Amino acid sequence: MQPLQLLALLAPGAPLSGAALAERSGVTRAAIWKQVEALRARGVPVQSRGRAGYCLPWPLQMLDAPRIRAALPADVARTLGALEVHDELDSTSSELQRRLADAADLSVVLAESQSAGRGRRGRGWLSPPGLNLYLSCLKRFGPGFAALGGLSLAIGVIVLRALDALGVAGAGLKWPNDVLASDGSGKLAGILVELSGEFQGPCSAIIGIGLNLRLTPDLQRQAGQPATDLASLCAGAPPDRNRVAAAMIAALTQGLAEFEREGFRAFAADYARHDLLRGRPLQLSGALGAFDGLGAGIDARGALRVQLPDGSERCIDSADVTVRRA
Repeated sequence: MQPLQLLALLAPGAPLSGAALAERSGVTRAAIWKQVEALRARGVPVQSRGRAGYCLPWPLQMLDAPRIRAALPADVARTLGALEVHDELDSTSSELQRRLADAADLSVVLAESQSAGRGRRGRGWLSPPGLNLYLSCLKRFGPGFAALGGLSLAIGVIVLRALDALGVAGAGLKWPNDVLASDGSGKLAGILVELSGEFQGPCSAIIGIGLNLRLTPDLQRQAGQPATDLASLCAGAPPDRNRVAAAMIAALTQGLAEFEREGFRAFAADYARHDLLRGRPLQLSGALGAFDGLGAGIDARGALRVQLPDGSERCIDSADVTVRRA
């Protein structure tokens, strides 16, 4: 028995005794206990309820590719490439990278868990089983890197469009590619865009999105930065994970087609409306040194505009710069 098999049995939320779990799984109670501990070690809050057995503090939904596909608009379902759900991967983006030569355009890979989830600048991304959404999408472009300025910012807008379709409000954007709670309580989603191909010829983008649906207090401490989740924005009851996956895939498919036609200009106004750095005192550091300034929005290419203390303005293109609100 594997931990995710046990998680699927506990997903409805009702307590199940060790004996009942062992009977359903065809293993010993000792094996059940071992997998309970394995889930707990990965951040899943399996509770013990005495004689009632084991349960989760709330129901969850295991990802299901047919359910996700069935929830997609018909035009999106026709356009979509492969749609795969894996129990565990090192990283959904790494899986697409390994299959880059043969994967169809707009192929999507999801995983219940990642053993080596990653974010910008090589940072790790917490990926406990069953609690959040880990998704990567392959998009092929004809014009090359030169035409992809602002893509990561556009993906941030696309994530917000997916949340809006789910009726979730209260999120905003932090340059270049973070989705935060608007009240400043923490990071809700991370975006990683990895490009390969030619500067002025065919190229590909692998777009990775990690969206927090439920973070326990232990996971929030492990995150190493302020973090929040959809449960906090939805009065403790986030949308069904398969609905969230379908909304994200639909928004990606439609938004990437828009970006391919019009570039970042199609997203600039939406980005400006949700820009959490505009008008805020900022502290910046990177290869150019450290300096302070005031967020002044973004330019047409998606560069961060910073007003310096002397009244002059500097545009920041490099994602290697660290930006913090002062």
